[in-house]
Amino acid sequence: MVLPFDLQDFLLRARVLNLYRQALRTAQRAPVHAKAELRQTIRQEMEKNRNCNDKQRIRFLISEGLERLKGLDEMLDMQGH
Repeated sequence: MVLPFDLQDFLLRARVLNLYRQALRTAQRAPVHAKAELRQTIRQEMEKNRNCNDKQRIRFLISEGLERLKGLDEMLDMQGH
């Protein structure tokens, strides 16, 4: 049985999906030899926390993911990708 989402759940889910899409787009900028591994790592991180229901933990994971994504983006910029 699927429980209905309240508005806060819906918004958190949207933020998680946006982070996932943004991470996959950033991974496309990686060097060819690293793209597949990077996509796999992104997917594993998302899957690892897929069943998390604690809203505070989800918010923390989103902010941590954004920080890690920012670091990856800066690293790719420095490398010229």
